[in-house]
Amino acid sequence: MDLATILGIASGLGLIGYTIISGGSPDIFIHIPSMMIVFGGAWAATLVNFTMSEVIGVMGVVRNAFRSTALEELKLIKQFIELAKVTRKDGILAIDRELKKIDDQFMRTGLEMAVDGTEPETIQAVMETELSYIKERHKRGQMIFQSLGSYAPAFGMIGTLIGLIAMLRNLDNPSSIGDGMAVALITTFYGSLLANLVFLPIAGKLKNRSAQEIGTKELIIEGVLSIQLGEHPRNIRRKLLNFIPPKMRPNDEKEG
Repeated sequence: MDLATILGIASGLGLIGYTIISGGSPDIFIHIPSMMIVFGGAWAATLVNFTMSEVIGVMGVVRNAFRSTALEELKLIKQFIELAKVTRKDGILAIDRELKKIDDQFMRTGLEMAVDGTEPETIQAVMETELSYIKERHKRGQMIFQSLGSYAPAFGMIGTLIGLIAMLRNLDNPSSIGDGMAVALITTFYGSLLANLVFLPIAGKLKNRSAQEIGTKELIIEGVLSIQLGEHPRNIRRKLLNFIPPKMRPNDEKEG
């Protein structure tokens, strides 16, 4: 679980909530019709812009914003080193019985092709093609949340205009103008809050997560090709450690 995402949203809501409560009238910020205009309108516009399957599928993508992958690369490097030892001792066919222990489907597919004797160029082409489709799927998920982030403030303004029109019809009653203006502006508040605290930050987090995952997949491709070529485990280790930041590398690598 990525605590930064949860902490960021929770602290933002907490600070805004504290400011509202300290103002003495938190009930005026609760207006169900305004919430429906902003949230429902933003999702409705998104459905017009994207296909139904893409919008439904984005819920699976958004899990990446709350998932921590800090130690995944080191775990993969360790697996490749162990597989390299098996390969150099008993041949590449010996790792066939190790495949069931590998959780990553992308890595397992590449190693299966290596065990089957597929040429390295073919393995690289197949895995890079799949990687390009992964990039595109991630890009679509980011675009959906970026769209939500742009639509939410727009529908907030639409709600404000609706409230102002209703208020102007009651100008003959000056005592109702203040309440009417507050209700008119509350939709703008909802739109800005959702866009700047939820939708756009999640789009940015998904972009960062995508870059991390693509880097991990590139590490896997390099590891599979190294196993196919029968490289020494130490050389594989040195090569794959270049894919992760120096501060995440083992201590012996930092000192060496």
